[in-house]
Amino acid sequence: MTGDPPALGDAARARLAQVPASADSALLDTVALIAKQLRERENELVVGLTGMMAREIDQLDTDPKLVELLEASVHGNISTIIHVLANDIPLDHIQPATAAVEYALRLAQRDVPSNSLVRAYHLGQNQVMLLCYGLIEELGLPAAEAMAVTRHISDVMFAYIDWITLYVFQAYENERGRWISAEANVASSTIHRLLDSNDPDARAFEAETGYRLDQQHLAVIVWTTDTRELSVLDRATRDLARTLRADGPPIITAIDRSTVYAWIPLGSRTGTTDPAELTPPPDIHVAMGFPGSGVAGFRRSHEQAKAAYSVATIPGATATPVVGFGDRGIGVVSLLARDVDATRTWVREVLGNLADDTPATAVLRQTLSVYFATKESHLHTAERLNLHRNTVKYRVGKALAEIPESRDRLDLALALTVCELLGPAVVGP
Repeated sequence: MTGDPPALGDAARARLAQVPASADSALLDTVALIAKQLRERENELVVGLTGMMAREIDQLDTDPKLVELLEASVHGNISTIIHVLANDIPLDHIQPATAAVEYALRLAQRDVPSNSLVRAYHLGQNQVMLLCYGLIEELGLPAAEAMAVTRHISDVMFAYIDWITLYVFQAYENERGRWISAEANVASSTIHRLLDSNDPDARAFEAETGYRLDQQHLAVIVWTTDTRELSVLDRATRDLARTLRADGPPIITAIDRSTVYAWIPLGSRTGTTDPAELTPPPDIHVAMGFPGSGVAGFRRSHEQAKAAYSVATIPGATATPVVGFGDRGIGVVSLLARDVDATRTWVREVLGNLADDTPATAVLRQTLSVYFATKESHLHTAERLNLHRNTVKYRVGKALAEIPESRDRLDLALALTVCELLGPAVVGP
């Protein structure tokens, strides 16, 4: 997308041409110093703002991928503001951060209310200004000079937020109008009604979608890490259904441009599917639940697929093309992944120094995890890892020496599994 969305952007852009107002060089030097201090705290600021927005605003923390995109949007906006302050750049010369626009489009596709988007910007503006007030106060400037610096930064912040919120709001509205006019909209609303209703109408669902509910269903979530057309995801999902010998065509609904929910009809067949047997195309990933019967099975299988998806999409998590709810540790780790900060703290409490983010501790964690999985057998651990038995003994001893005393073996095994599946999200400081 290039240029401002019409109407709303024009007036804001005209106001931007007046900001920053002319200021003397001494004031601009002070503002540049504030900008330098903001730059030094940029990563901390971005992480803090992202976490605050995800907590405070409904529906912004529903998906790890969405939170990751929120962080990219926050980073793009903060970086732009710092750049403007540091270099006295007229705001009418700037363009919106690509991540900020993409985040607005993704919220529109997910039907997240637009007021959540606008509120996030105003919360961010308030937090950045509070930080700036503190930085200005620390400089100990004379009152008149401090007021001039504060007013200048406030003018820049207000003008930028006024413009960018109008810009992304218009982008959101345009995308929402395009998205809801898609052919799949009727089926999508019907599916979400069945998932969310306390009293689902199975007959109405079947009449509107042509999909039978009185059978076994395997719910899957199919997504891409690359920019693709929805037709690519649709085709990959239908190929997956054929591989699984589906009893009919799957029912598919797009969640955004990179993610679809789907249910594969299995007729009367029961039993689980081994994810290792499935090979989706490159850059296509699949999360799957257990097969379930009837309306309850349709919904439960989807919840399981969402749980597997939540683990697979945590930034830095171990990436495999297909992840199933029945895979080792996925079910319980998906619960712990709902609060990554608390889980990281718990992992550190359980594993001590073994939770450090280094290649050496990663090797020790892997060895100890396999050791527990093989019922504390040095021999079987050595066979599985293709190591000498004495090497295993040395590593296990070294790993246990890093762990606080008297830790329960179950806690240790679970914490190691969490590290294996969530990776950098839970190891380190």
